[in-house]
Amino acid sequence: MIDLKPIDIQGHSFQCVSVQLPKTNLLVVTNDKGYIMCGALDVALLNEKLKDRKVIAGRAVGVKTIEQLLDAPLESVTYEAEALGIHKGMIGREALLKMI
Repeated sequence: MIDLKPIDIQGHSFQCVSVQLPKTNLLVVTNDKGYIMCGALDVALLNEKLKDRKVIAGRAVGVKTIEQLLDAPLESVTYEAEALGIHKGMIGREALLKMI
């Protein structure tokens, strides 16, 4: 099952995507600039193999819901996210606000 819903964070719109997979969930909160995602995100791949795409993204691990993703500290971030002031340990919703 795929669930799409908008969310408002301090007056800014984001899109939440939740995909129920066997034994896990794929979770993403995004806008037109970047996104945060559950542990399925491969930050190393984005930083190394896809560096020319300049993806702004952060990864949180151990989350099972969108709310947990928003409240979790980021385990890793892309180089482009770091350039915006997003860093490892930053809470998901704080990182999203740096992407506006």
